[in-house]
Amino acid sequence: MSGNSLSSAGLDARRRRILFRAWRRGMREMDLVMGAFADAHLPTMSEGELDEFERLLDAPDPELLAWITGEAPIPLAFDTPLVARLRLAPAASLRNAETS
Repeated sequence: MSGNSLSSAGLDARRRRILFRAWRRGMREMDLVMGAFADAHLPTMSEGELDEFERLLDAPDPELLAWITGEAPIPLAFDTPLVARLRLAPAASLRNAETS
């Protein structure tokens, strides 16, 4: 996957900003993980999940990647059902990043 597949055309302004930020993290691996997750889940996220996802987007890439891959424990403030769902998503994205 080389870019987002979700069109921002039907999204409200907040979701468009979040989608943009998710695909432009800084680390390519995080672009793929966060962007693909946003593509799949952003349209149906609740306001609370949007708040939480925005907090994750503010976290530094190396720390967030370590939490997602299990290399570092997830801080209690971030140990939520949304993060648990996010942790399930990156395996395929990270494999694709290694081959590109």
